[in-house]
Amino acid sequence: MSQIHATAIAIDEQGILLRGPSGAGKSDLALRLIEQGARLVSDDRVELIKKGNEVIAFAPPAIKDLFEVRHLGILKLQSLESAPLRLVIDLCSPEELERMPAPTHIELEGVALAHLRLNPFEQSAAAKASLGLAIALGHIERIE
Repeated sequence: MSQIHATAIAIDEQGILLRGPSGAGKSDLALRLIEQGARLVSDDRVELIKKGNEVIAFAPPAIKDLFEVRHLGILKLQSLESAPLRLVIDLCSPEELERMPAPTHIELEGVALAHLRLNPFEQSAAAKASLGLAIALGHIERIE
C-alpha cells in the first residue's frame, strides 16, 4: 500500500488517477468531470493498494469526502469508498504534449495501467479524460 499526491475520481465506478504538482489542475479537472457525472474518490492524496491484478484507490480517512475548490474552499462531498484504477492521467503544460502520442502504460503497485498526458485547463480536457477511460476499457477503438 502507498499514498501519493494525486486526485482520484470514478466514472461508472472505474477509477481515473489525476497526477501533477500542486496547482497543476488536478482538482479543477476533477471538478469538471464531477459536473459531468463522475464521483470523487479522493482529493489531494490517494491511498493505493494492490488487490489481485488491480490497483484500488481510496481516500485516507482524514480527508474522506473532502474536496478543495480554489476560491470556494474545502467542501464536503459524498465520495465513493474506493474504485479500481483503469487510467492514470499526468497533467502537463500544452508545450509538453504530442499531437498524436503513442499509447502508453504506467506501472503502479506492480500493475500496468493505461496512461495519458493532458493539459487540464483545455476546454476539452474533461471530454478527453472520459474518452481516455473508454479507450482503456476497450469501449472505443484507437486507430494507430
